[in-house]
Parts: sequence; C-alpha cells; structure tokens
Amino acid sequence: MRNPKTWLAVLGAALLVLLVPPLVSSGGDEAGSQIRGLRVMVPNTPGGGYDITARTAVKAIEDNGLNGTTEVFNLPGAGGTVGLGRLVGERGNGKLAMSMGLGVVGSVYTNSSPSSLADTTPIAKLTEEADIIVVGEDSPYQNIRQLLDAWKADPAALPVGGGSSPGGPDHLAPMLTAKAIGLAPKDVRYVSFDGGGELMASVLGGKVAFGVTGIGEARDQIEAGELRALAVTGPERVDGIDAPTLIESGVDVNFTNWRGIVAPPGLSESDRDKLITMFTKLHGTQQWKEALRLNAWDDAFQTGEEFGDFLASETERVESVLKELGLA
Repeated sequence: MRNPKTWLAVLGAALLVLLVPPLVSSGGDEAGSQIRGLRVMVPNTPGGGYDITARTAVKAIEDNGLNGTTEVFNLPGAGGTVGLGRLVGERGNGKLAMSMGLGVVGSVYTNSSPSSLADTTPIAKLTEEADIIVVGEDSPYQNIRQLLDAWKADPAALPVGGGSSPGGPDHLAPMLTAKAIGLAPKDVRYVSFDGGGELMASVLGGKVAFGVTGIGEARDQIEAGELRALAVTGPERVDGIDAPTLIESGVDVNFTNWRGIVAPPGLSESDRDKLITMFTKLHGTQQWKEALRLNAWDDAFQTGEEFGDFLASETERVESVLKELGLA
C-alpha cells in the first residue's frame, strides 16, 4: 500500500496544473502583448487617406497575428478635429487609437480646436507621400501647364477640390502652387471635402475643375482611366504614375504629406508600449512593405517621443506656412 502522503503530493501537483495558468502562451506573440477590444478611429469619411492607411495597417496586423480582431470605425467632421476631441476625451483608454496626419495639424489651427495633438499620446508615424493633381477623363486639360495657365488666367472659373479642410495637405499644396505661379492664394476657389473619397466623386462628377489628393486615394481611378494625373507635388516621379513633378514642370513646389497613429492622453506606460510594439512589428512585416509599394507610400517610421517631437515641429511649420500665404 502506497504512503498517503505521496498520494496527497501527487493530487496537489495536479491541482496546481489545473488551476494556475501558464506563464507563457503557446505559439505566436505572448498573450500579454495583445490588446483585446482595440479600436482604431478614422476621423474622416471612408475612402480617404486616413481610412485607407488604417484599414491597410489593421489588416496586416490581424493577418500577421500581431493582435486579435481590431475594429476600424469612422468619426468624420471638421477636418478630423471631431475625432481628435473624442480621442482626447478618452483619457487613459489603451484600447483606442486614431489614424491621422498633416491634415489634422492644419485643422486644429484653422478650426480653433479646443483639443490639440499635444494632448495626445504619440504612437507612430507610418508613411509619407506626395500629393497628386488630377482631372476627370473628360477634362480639356491634357497636361499641367495647360491647367495652370487657365487657372492663373481665371481662378474663379476653376475651383480646386481637396480632401482636407483649410490648413491640411490638400489645401496647402494647391495654395503653395498658386503662389509659385503668381496667383494670389486669396483668389483661389478651394472646395473642402471630408476625405479623398468624397473628393474623387466630385472630380469625376465635374463639381470641381481639378483635385489635389494623396496618390493612394486616386491610383485606382487613374489606372481605370477615369482620372488623368497631371503632376505630383513631391521631389520625384512616382512609379506607375505617368505624371511629372511640379518642379520639373517649372513650378517651385516640393510638398509631401504624412500619416501616423496617436492614442488618448494619460495612457499607462504598459498600454503605450503595447501600441508602439504592435506598430513596430507591423512595420517589419512583408505585408506592410508590400502595402507601401502598392500605395506609393514612402516609409517614414518614427515612434514615441521622436514622433512627438515631429508633431510639435509640424504644428509650428503649418502655422508659419498659413501666415506666409496670408491665410492665418
């Protein structure tokens, strides 16, 4: 007959195995690195740059097992400052992040928003890209010089549309272009749309003479022949887009946009680090690298404090440009 103490020891060990969870999860990332219930807010309408960036990033995050099911939702309004206000109001919420970019920087200024990006927790800058000047397939303008000559001659007859509010990239790019060709920015008829999706529909419908937006937002329509690309605003031509830069067209403008992720204020160090780690791992995936290539996005990865310093410098830059253009 076995010693009763031995049986008790075996039974106690078995109970420990059943009741105490393992310290390390099996396979994949550690369970503690996942953010259950994570939601990513897009502060403009579906189809815009923030929306495309957020949904592309979240798909890659899920496909690569970096996080479980992650919701993307849209909360448009006031050039992104409605969403910004919501984010800032969610103090300490480590399960919420927001896709944003240069447009929100400008909107904070031009809309006198009570919330600013200085109130958020910087997570990561993801991409940078040039804007593109496009017209509908039925437009009489076949190249950028024809468009700019007609625009300068009669700016009131050629409204320009952009997927951001005043102060955003799609506003700053045509205003800087106007100044470079000797057209007073105050004479420009700029029509603001809440995201690239609404803008593209208006260009195709002839509601504006031309549009300025991110390349990723117009690429499908350009490839389908519905839009004609006339010029890109960055320093170099873009692969797959048959359009010159403004600089090589004799217009002294070199302008790029960027996009990133911020979170509510007051996050715990653990919650902040989980978000930064997740987006850092995203940056290293082949799927994300392919997304950069397909969307003509330049890799502009920064995280944490480095991204925070960049946000502060961009706020100063946008205010300075708006004042220089006489728009502030």
